[in-house]
Amino acid sequence: MSNLFAERSLHEIRFWSQIMKEHAFFLRLGFTSDQSRLIQEANQFYHMFENIEERAGAFAADTDHEAIARFNMEVYQATTRLWTYKRNVLGLILSCKIHAHLFPSFIDHISREAAYFMNRLEQLNRGMLDPLPDTVINENVFFLRLMADHAKFIAHMLDPSERNLISEATDLSYQFEQLLFQMVDLESMRPASQTAGILTRLLEEHREAMQNIHAFKQTIRELLELCCLRGIIHPLFADHTYREANHFLELLGHLEASLTAGPEPSAK
Repeated sequence: MSNLFAERSLHEIRFWSQIMKEHAFFLRLGFTSDQSRLIQEANQFYHMFENIEERAGAFAADTDHEAIARFNMEVYQATTRLWTYKRNVLGLILSCKIHAHLFPSFIDHISREAAYFMNRLEQLNRGMLDPLPDTVINENVFFLRLMADHAKFIAHMLDPSERNLISEATDLSYQFEQLLFQMVDLESMRPASQTAGILTRLLEEHREAMQNIHAFKQTIRELLELCCLRGIIHPLFADHTYREANHFLELLGHLEASLTAGPEPSAK
């Protein structure tokens, strides 16, 4: 079972440490040249998570349970510091103490992702290897909101002349917000709403919507590569959101399986 614990832990860390590293990069790009302290901190976080990413890649799936648990806690602490930094930046912007080229909603978005990663590391160390059936609603509320955010950010970073793509991004944002509100409604009906039939049908709807936004993000990525897109979207941001869509599609598969399986056995 410890091999499964290592496998799940390293899978999460390898994915999310790259995401955290790129968050630091995006923050650094958004600061003005006179905000040297914030730029320096962003650089430090970039290198911190680059190091974590490299170390995670060097671990083997048969690594000792305790070594992986210690690594999880080390990454948790690093992510906590990054989360605190993001919230501090958000406070500085909203209080007009600094002016940066960063949407406050974007900083809140990447803060939520850091908090999710921290929570996932805690779950792993408690023996929760895969999402349990009673977490299906929570996981979908989190990721559906991320997808709606991505569509909004892309719409705002496209040149106004890209009318068709802006319209498509706006439609996707609306679609994901409707799915999100649907899950929020179910959240308030718990535990009665946690029935396999209801959740399975909704996950099928989410998978269909995910295939649409996945294809849209792939189109954005390809147009940028071909220099056929007008806007201010950084190629890394396009790839970043595309990988997060892949991650949610993968998670949907685990969630669907969890509705027909019992709870994961403890990792200890």
